[in-house]
Amino acid sequence: MAANHQRQPHLADSHDLIRVSGARVNNLKDVSVELPKRRLTVFTGVSGSGKSSLVFGTIAAESQRLINETYSAFVQGFMPTQARPEVDLLDGLTTAILVDQERMGANPRSTVGTATDANAMLRILFSRLGDPHIGSPKAFSFNVASISGAGAVVFEKDGKQVKERRDFSITGGMCPRCEGTGHVTDFDLTQLYDDTKSLNEGALTVPGYSMDGWQGRIYRGLKTIDPDKPIREYSEGELHDLLYKEPTKIKVEGINLTYEGVIPKIQKSMLSKDREAMQPHIRAFVDRVIAFSDCPECDGTRLNEGARSSRIKGVNIADACAMQINDLAAWVRGLDEPSVAPLLTALGETLDSFVEIGLGYLSLDRPAGTLSGGEAQRTKMIRHLGSALTDVTYVFDEPTIGLHPHDIQRMNDLLLRLRDKGNTVLVVEHKPEAIAIADHIVDLGPAAGTGGGMVCFEGSVEGLRKSGTITGRHLDDRASLKETVRTPKSVMEVRGATSHNLQDVDVDIPLGVLTVVTGVAGSGKSSLITGSVSIQDGVVAIDQGAIKGSRRSNPATYTGLLDPIRKAFAKANGVKPALFSANSEGACPTCKGAGVIYTDLAVMAGVATPCEDCEGKRFQAAVLEYRFGGRDIAEVLAMSVAEAEAFFGEGEGRVPAAHKILDRLADVGLGYLTLGQPLTTLSGGERQRLKLATHMGEKGGVYVLDEPTTGLHLADVEQLLGLLDRLVEAGKSVIVIEHHQAVMAHADWIIDLGPGAGHDGGKIVFEGTPTDLVAARTTLTGEHLAAYTGA
Repeated sequence: MAANHQRQPHLADSHDLIRVSGARVNNLKDVSVELPKRRLTVFTGVSGSGKSSLVFGTIAAESQRLINETYSAFVQGFMPTQARPEVDLLDGLTTAILVDQERMGANPRSTVGTATDANAMLRILFSRLGDPHIGSPKAFSFNVASISGAGAVVFEKDGKQVKERRDFSITGGMCPRCEGTGHVTDFDLTQLYDDTKSLNEGALTVPGYSMDGWQGRIYRGLKTIDPDKPIREYSEGELHDLLYKEPTKIKVEGINLTYEGVIPKIQKSMLSKDREAMQPHIRAFVDRVIAFSDCPECDGTRLNEGARSSRIKGVNIADACAMQINDLAAWVRGLDEPSVAPLLTALGETLDSFVEIGLGYLSLDRPAGTLSGGEAQRTKMIRHLGSALTDVTYVFDEPTIGLHPHDIQRMNDLLLRLRDKGNTVLVVEHKPEAIAIADHIVDLGPAAGTGGGMVCFEGSVEGLRKSGTITGRHLDDRASLKETVRTPKSVMEVRGATSHNLQDVDVDIPLGVLTVVTGVAGSGKSSLITGSVSIQDGVVAIDQGAIKGSRRSNPATYTGLLDPIRKAFAKANGVKPALFSANSEGACPTCKGAGVIYTDLAVMAGVATPCEDCEGKRFQAAVLEYRFGGRDIAEVLAMSVAEAEAFFGEGEGRVPAAHKILDRLADVGLGYLTLGQPLTTLSGGERQRLKLATHMGEKGGVYVLDEPTTGLHLADVEQLLGLLDRLVEAGKSVIVIEHHQAVMAHADWIIDLGPGAGHDGGKIVFEGTPTDLVAARTTLTGEHLAAYTGA
């Protein structure tokens, strides 16, 4: 009896599946799947098939929402509120930890060290062991300024008010000159004004400064400046008043006004904004007028003299942060101090995690905004690697992005290690090398957008190969090397490139052909291209930066497609174009053109209900009576790109300007997107291709693409190669930074950097055709490309 009792598994051990039933988030069509716990499940399918909607939008979102609900209402008030995903049943969820592809914030104060807590540990280390001792960990922080003060404080004691003098001081590490940013801005005064002219003759070249408006009246009302005198004849005092004067109250024509010098005014109105958020003409002016240079006081280290004077074995904290992380890890291991042993162990483990994950070539003082998408994602993984947590769900969004085939093996090992500790690992992935290690596969599709959102296959890798789905058919695709390559028309010369880890690189980049720049992560590809190529005239650079856009933005507004459509509607009906904008006069007054009405429920998730007046169409009823080519504006925005392309191409609805933009969207493989779909619902791969389509209309002879295969299914890569070929045939030069072997095999010319990462890289290890690279096999890229093409 007892033996029989032992054979019965415990009821608690029977919950070994995560069950999803009836998921309808975004484009999912009642999806039901069962995922094994403590296994590695890979989600595959073409870009836009619903992978992220299932993994992030359903499973991870509900897990995080349920955990947030365990906190008190007071704590929940400080957390982002999440609505329950549209799903009938979710069962067997465990705590989810998300490691996504979002770029790290480009805050100038954020560095690799501050983003991973390594800096916090280093600061404590120096505050305990540094000689001379200068203060608490704050004294080594470039975000804390040194301040001191004294004054009287009043407090109550025994029912009487007592006054006492108190002093206080905080010792921080911030460099006072550059305020902890590491660089100072210098104005190029020759770009601010033309000194041969007077103010009345329009000497100032600042956008918006005209002598016809109020600005001119203020200058003419000033007693200290003569508006008819050329600026080169100004005395020192007059020039100071024009450029640097502090805000001063003056009276002009009986009106009280404030006058302020040109430079403080520019600093407040233009330089306080993020460069990306500026209007194009203001950005061009700022780039022309302002030169950023390393702060002369701290040499770009961001730290004041006190923080730099305290050393451990001759190394100060600025030196430690500037070291390559694998060198810093070795230095930390060499410190034998029992008094701070736990700290040295923790810091050593964090730094070793960097090395293990293939980021040993970074330094802790590297600004976080300069990391590529793949580097940022791996930096976020670091805190989870040494974690003692088990039975949690790790959710990864394409962890192989930005990885050379040589580095993918390392990433696979890390994912398997997380699984072997007893965790459930869910990965959204396209690369065959990463799909191959899966215990379980869920293939979504069959197509993208409205044509997707269904499960096409569930099972093992072998089963996927035999399944006949798009992924299964393309899993063993291998591109063959080009037999004939195009001949370059000319070359772009790069001489003596030294940014980041480049070691005085000289290279000729051929123009008029498809050039692929490759090499292991951290070998200097982006440094070469962004530092020496993208800055040249006539170069259109398309990076992986996120698209800025609210839920009111959609592909039609982002690409400028809506302008010709609004004008066509307005012309056909004899009314104003603004009526056909849901963000302007045509908006439904009830929901202000949002299509939904948001009810904020404080601690609970807000509720969005479709607007009853416009039925979610976002426009006033009167606007929907105006038609063009037999359709109203809401019907046009509900069309897919492919439908709209046919509609605006011929017949009554012909609008050549709109058709041109739609052509480009279809060219990059976004034919399934609807024109009015909010940008916030697009996947990473879709956003980058939307950018590519927008930039293809720009006048430029050279296109630079940063990993355009990001987020692309194996089947979509072929379409991308066709698009790159069409660009080259149209007379453009295309330079691609890429790790995907199919793109390398298709190139006319390859530039391979390496041989390693960080200070082991930064050299050109190969220049030539893909066939020569495979034949030589002298580099890591050559070996992997040879294996891939079966050469």
